[in-house]
Amino acid sequence: MAQAQNKTTENDGDVNGFIDAVEHEGRREDARVLLALFQKVTGLPPRMWGGSIIGFGSYHYKYDSGREGDFLRTGFSPRKANLSIYIMGGYCSEEAKARRDDMLSRLGKHKMAKACLYVTRLKNIDLDVLEELIRDNMKYMDEVYPE
Repeated sequence: MAQAQNKTTENDGDVNGFIDAVEHEGRREDARVLLALFQKVTGLPPRMWGGSIIGFGSYHYKYDSGREGDFLRTGFSPRKANLSIYIMGGYCSEEAKARRDDMLSRLGKHKMAKACLYVTRLKNIDLDVLEELIRDNMKYMDEVYPE
């Protein structure tokens, strides 16, 4: 049986052009701040993933089912309703979960899904704590998915 392919793949899209085209001015400004923050924290160049995600780094995964693929290590997307921030680390250990929960309690107004942090505006969160989250995520990803 053929393996399903990821719909969201790394491509040569223009990151700055994508941000310039974000309709909502506040979301566009926040995207520029996030771009600079992610570049500073990761030290990696931004790359488009699909048509609407800006990613930093990549990793290869393989599930027990045999499905495998590549995805971004971390990144964000300035969506209409909110900023989606991809925190890919699974935080499997209790210590790591406690550390993440502490950071999230200090972050400010947000919603969290398994690997996605949702923020309406950056002015509602503590950017220093977001930087901590991104650094912790990258450390986790480097340990679990060494390059």
